[in-house]
Amino acid sequence: MMQRTIAFLCLALLLLGAGCGPETPRPLPVPEEPTYVPVDRDDAEDLAALLSPGSQGLCSWSDLRPGIEQNLRYIRTRPGDAVCVRQPGLLLTWSQLEASVSELLATLDELDGDPELLAERFQWFKLEPGTLLTGYYEPWLAASLTPDETHKYPLYGVPDDLKVIDLGRFHPRWAGQKLVYRVDGDGIEPYHDRAAIDGAGALDGQGCEIAWAADPVDVFFLQVQGSGRLDLPDGSYKHILYDGKNGLQYVSIGRVLIEKGFVPKEEMSMQRIRSFLDENPDVARDILFANPSYVFFRLSDEGPFGSIGSILTPRVSVAVDRRMIPLGSVVALKTALMDYAEGESKPFFSLVLAQDTGGAIQDTRVDLFCGTGVEAETLAGHLQERAEVYMPISRRVLDSLPNNLE
Repeated sequence: MMQRTIAFLCLALLLLGAGCGPETPRPLPVPEEPTYVPVDRDDAEDLAALLSPGSQGLCSWSDLRPGIEQNLRYIRTRPGDAVCVRQPGLLLTWSQLEASVSELLATLDELDGDPELLAERFQWFKLEPGTLLTGYYEPWLAASLTPDETHKYPLYGVPDDLKVIDLGRFHPRWAGQKLVYRVDGDGIEPYHDRAAIDGAGALDGQGCEIAWAADPVDVFFLQVQGSGRLDLPDGSYKHILYDGKNGLQYVSIGRVLIEKGFVPKEEMSMQRIRSFLDENPDVARDILFANPSYVFFRLSDEGPFGSIGSILTPRVSVAVDRRMIPLGSVVALKTALMDYAEGESKPFFSLVLAQDTGGAIQDTRVDLFCGTGVEAETLAGHLQERAEVYMPISRRVLDSLPNNLE
């Protein structure tokens, strides 16, 4: 027992000291400290007049009602007096956020005829110094619930021998950090990496397969996106959802391809990665194994779900850094999205819902859920746009609680 405890603590310290963290790649560095800056009333009126739900495929602002109601349900699960965002320029509690989002919900039906109500009733705060907007989507992949000649690449549920422990129980400095491991004899070890699982059959015989795919590259991209749909042989489909990971650091294979000289940096995209892997099967296996991180799934009849437990809506749901933009909030996103069918970039300025998170989504970066299918995959795979984010906060909230600004 003592040997096991010592092994555990040593491994925990080693992993923490090495910066064991999210399984997704780091975002581009932010040149300045993120700050919320109040927007002048006249400027807010000009911005509100430009807002449109049309670029999201919505006919009316009222179409946002179900999503905002989901956001409010999440907000109401949080302790009202706890702080949900503490950044230069803005300090906000969950009860303040609830009051603000509730007022926005009550205003929805009036916005089609008078969008400037968003400037009249809400103080806008711009998130500086700007935002990197990326995208993600729900991939489809050919799969079967039983293995056969075509479908022979397993998709795994969480293995029984994968263990997770809350390190905050051992010391306050580790609060919020978890260690993923497996027991090996009297000690513990990091959980199996990608090469061990897909190359050496480390999970063979455990019975944790939940489906089998036709293409190993599809499996990899499913793990990157975190959820997807299985296109089954009988014409039906199943949602496949994130259920856990092996706890090892994510390594971007896009970066690996650039560093090895296989793909020029200026050509890098999700589609370019896939084409390289498909065209170079002799090196594809080793390239995939360069990323030790591995994701486990569960099957569902519904999905995909965000971090607040709601089903994601294309071009409406966004993933955010919850320290910067609280989950459940409603923000205005101003950018441009490429219309690949017409071959031109089109303005996008609308209200989006903070319903998801991601390891790579840090600081001001925002990840737009693009939907499912080929069009969504194309947009998400190429999306890297500068954007502006504005958080509208009810003036009633600000008037009743004047000390919420820093």
